[in-house]
Amino acid sequence: MRAVIGDDPALRAAYGLCRRRTREQDPAEYALIELVPAALRPACWALWAAANALDDLGDDRTAPAAERAARVEEWITALHRELPTGTSPDPIRHALVDTAARWRLDLSELHGAMVQVRDDTDGRHFADWAAWRTWGRDNLLPWFGQVRTLFDRAGVPVALRLDTRDTYEEFLDGVRLTDILTDLSADLAQGDLLLPEEALRPHPGAADDLAQRRWSPAVAALVTELTGLARRWVSQDGLSRGMHPGPATVLHTMAALLRAQLDAIGSAGPALLRRPPRPTLGTRARILVPARARAALAWSLTALTVPPARPAGHGSPPPADRTARGTRSFRPPPPHPDGHRPPDIPPDRLPAHVAVIMDGNGRWAEQRGLPRHEGHRAGATAVREVVHGALEIGLRHLTLYTFSTENWHRDPEEVDAILDLVRREVVDDPFRDLDVRLRWHGRTGRLPPDLSDLLDLRERGTRTRTGLTLTMCIDYGGRDELTRTAAALARRARAGHLDPDLIGEEDFARHLPRPDMPDVDLLWRTGDEQRISNFLPWHTAYAELHFTPDLWPDTDRRHLWQAITTYTHRQRRHGTVPAGT
Repeated sequence: MRAVIGDDPALRAAYGLCRRRTREQDPAEYALIELVPAALRPACWALWAAANALDDLGDDRTAPAAERAARVEEWITALHRELPTGTSPDPIRHALVDTAARWRLDLSELHGAMVQVRDDTDGRHFADWAAWRTWGRDNLLPWFGQVRTLFDRAGVPVALRLDTRDTYEEFLDGVRLTDILTDLSADLAQGDLLLPEEALRPHPGAADDLAQRRWSPAVAALVTELTGLARRWVSQDGLSRGMHPGPATVLHTMAALLRAQLDAIGSAGPALLRRPPRPTLGTRARILVPARARAALAWSLTALTVPPARPAGHGSPPPADRTARGTRSFRPPPPHPDGHRPPDIPPDRLPAHVAVIMDGNGRWAEQRGLPRHEGHRAGATAVREVVHGALEIGLRHLTLYTFSTENWHRDPEEVDAILDLVRREVVDDPFRDLDVRLRWHGRTGRLPPDLSDLLDLRERGTRTRTGLTLTMCIDYGGRDELTRTAAALARRARAGHLDPDLIGEEDFARHLPRPDMPDVDLLWRTGDEQRISNFLPWHTAYAELHFTPDLWPDTDRRHLWQAITTYTHRQRRHGTVPAGT
């Protein structure tokens, strides 16, 4: 461990504590970490120990809920205060801030998951599986995202959702449900039942029996149903297809250990309500022994990029977006190079949602005798300018038509250049210090897996921001969106959840891929073309249209401000007659 961590005795002790905590409190997790290269293990121990330390603070029932919430908040605040220094008097946080500095991890992506632990001290209640999934995914995905980034930094990119993002998220649903069933006895002893009403409803009396820690036929049937559900969720055959054999071995072993744990839960019977069940040592050995051999072979053939240990007392660069409370205080966007300021428009006159068709990149390059991909590169600079202008004027939603379903028909070299440019922009994260919530909208199956994974990570990491929501439409087509929505409605109707004769606009809107996207108030297209090109047909039904001759790379924030000013001069009727007419 000395070669990996360095000679700082305090740091070595901190990582040693994280290792012991992992081994003692979660042997299965420790066994999985043993399957990754030795250079990555201390970081994994630090991440696991930090997550568990927060959970322990939130679950400590020797203190009232308000005090537990305050302790969790204090831990989070201390972490954000210590990140710039690269050290901490708390050994677990010391290891975590060193991991973040050494591997260049952005721990702001964990903030929402940490705050959720604080909020959970007041108890949790779930009406249905949808609410339960949101809770579980918001807690697990950021931590798993840090591990994915760790592998990326080591030179082993891990695209965890090669088919669809739902595959990976459903796998984590299985992880969460298995944990809840394993810890059922401890949770019930504290008065917690972390299952949705939708799961309990088909088993009358099960909730009361569980509250009394009484094994009954209803409880047995419920446990049988839930173990079967968790088994389906963790058995995702295509999850690791095309993945590097090292991470794939970790993932397969994790799934096998989860299935063994579910076997133990299923055979525990009434003892499930008294103590956590565990697989036998023989069962674990049958899974882990061959996994260790496969992992050792995979990593022996892999050249890793490992940053050197930091000298003792060496802090990380101070992040400029933290406050003492642990929340983000974002930087203002950089000013316009010529000092131009946005027009003074009252907030109630601003459009809530502006969508932009960024046309003219290729023509801009051809006019200058350049390859078309140079026009897309110049267009990326214009995107940054317009986002800065949107922040300055106070716009809430900005949606950009980045890559359409029809763009696949372009020359393959141009398509590759566009996707490579998008990938570089996402990696560079030019809006990391701005109050920008990044989302993407479109199909996932045809995009390169690493790109869809990066986009999803950025979306997860910025989901708690409250400023501008920037939606990048990538592999998006309006007719494709409507077709997928119709298919979703058909599936619901076939399952008996909807009456086809009663389907209305609200039902359709709820089944859109992005049901929370607001209607577009202003649709702006550059490049001197006057058509909407299959862009957001549902959301632009009542949008004001604004067409300008400038090619997109020649655009800056002043053009956005002019488009918004023009919008404020139009009379929005939505099919009505103005008063007094």
